[in-house]
Amino acid sequence: MTSSRPTGRWTSQAWFACILAGMVVLILAGAGLGTQVLADTTAVSNRLNDRISPARTAVMELDDALGDQASGLRAFVLSGRAELLEPYRSGVADEQASTTRLRELLAGETALLAELDELNGSAAQWRRDTAEPLVDGRQPLGTAALREDTFAAVQARLSAFDTALLDERTRGREALNDSRETRNAVFLGLAVLLLAAVAAIAVVLRLVVLRPLARLGAAVRIVAAGDFDHHLSPHGPADIAALSHDVEAMRGRLVQALVAAGESRDALARSNADLEQFAYVASHDLQEPLRKVASFCQMLQRRYADSLDDRAQQYIGFAVDGATRMQRLINDLLTFSRIGRVYDGNRPVDLNAVLDQVEQTLGTTIEETGARIDRPRLPTVQGDLTLLVMLWQNLIGNALKFRHPDRPPQVTISAASAEGAWSFTVADNGIGIDPEFTDKIFVIFQRLHPREKYSGTGIGLAICKRVVEHHGGTIRVDTDRADGTAFVFTLAGDTGRLDAGTPEVSDRSPVPAAAPRS
Repeated sequence: MTSSRPTGRWTSQAWFACILAGMVVLILAGAGLGTQVLADTTAVSNRLNDRISPARTAVMELDDALGDQASGLRAFVLSGRAELLEPYRSGVADEQASTTRLRELLAGETALLAELDELNGSAAQWRRDTAEPLVDGRQPLGTAALREDTFAAVQARLSAFDTALLDERTRGREALNDSRETRNAVFLGLAVLLLAAVAAIAVVLRLVVLRPLARLGAAVRIVAAGDFDHHLSPHGPADIAALSHDVEAMRGRLVQALVAAGESRDALARSNADLEQFAYVASHDLQEPLRKVASFCQMLQRRYADSLDDRAQQYIGFAVDGATRMQRLINDLLTFSRIGRVYDGNRPVDLNAVLDQVEQTLGTTIEETGARIDRPRLPTVQGDLTLLVMLWQNLIGNALKFRHPDRPPQVTISAASAEGAWSFTVADNGIGIDPEFTDKIFVIFQRLHPREKYSGTGIGLAICKRVVEHHGGTIRVDTDRADGTAFVFTLAGDTGRLDAGTPEVSDRSPVPAAAPRS
């Protein structure tokens, strides 16, 4: 199954980048606009609070200074006493200070400065034309010397200047209110715009990213539920569509694998059926001719024993031995083929009971050889009872068979928990195995010794390997051991724990039974 990947679409990363860029632009624009509005409001407020209102106070001080000049001059004119001119002179100094203060406050206010210039000119003209001639004695003193009309002009200018300041303050307050209303409207608009942008982003993400992901997840769950023919259609951004394509390709490969597995199961079923037929033939049809050959050869040997020479007797012995060994091979092959097929139980098995049964079976050999078996309390594992009996019987039987000629055999069994499984060691003090043959011994029908020296078909350790692997474990030879042989194997799926206690030692003579084959 092949399909082209979707192209020409934005990826979800591109969508996120675009949305993020839009958010950044919106935030920056809002920040700039808000800053400008705040700056305008601050400027209007500062002008009103820092310049116009203090200027109004300075005008009042200027009014006081001009009033001091007029009152001091009048007192001098009426009394002729020079010390009464002190208010006049201090009023002039205060006028200059107030004027300087006003010019600093109203810097840049052209209209107000023009009004201030008119006021200053009018006051200067009054001093020049009226006050100074009286103070200098150039004009005789007397009530007629005071010209109220000239000072009235100064007061009129002062009143006009004060009115202009009041008008400017009123306009400033109105401008401040307008600026505040504009600021509030701008910030409210920015908040509404931000909320609208967040809502739009949520909608875009849902439509562009979340909905395609939800569709993909729903389709994957349908496939995971077992509908492997359900096709996944790509939707959304390019990367999500590419992910849908990959999942669809994986679904296609799974379908192909399931079809292949089904065909393999059918082939395996046919193979098992053929194997069952072979087992039936091996256990019945093939052994019957062998039994006849062995039986008739033995009859020939008994009936014509006097007529046959030694060479003929030897030939008949070869024929009987060959037929017997052939029967053993057939039985061993039959046993090997049934592992995992006929013997496939999975229930708790007490290995202590298994070892008891094995010792009973090997009782005669144990008694004859004077063997000693050291075993601890063993755990309970999940497995098949028959197969586990085969395993332990072959391992202990081999330890007895390949014993050292100069000492009685001793078999030491140990067990330890190892990461959810049990590790077992079966060690003996026998003749040992050359390290270069540690892999060869687990191959079916492989022998390391002549048949004349050690009996057997060479299938025992192959059966052990298959039994251990059937139970999810591994088996190997401990090559670090210098004396004798030690087999280390694991069994998975333990259900119990190793009970502490004194190891059991067996050198008794149980019920005799047939020796194991190896």
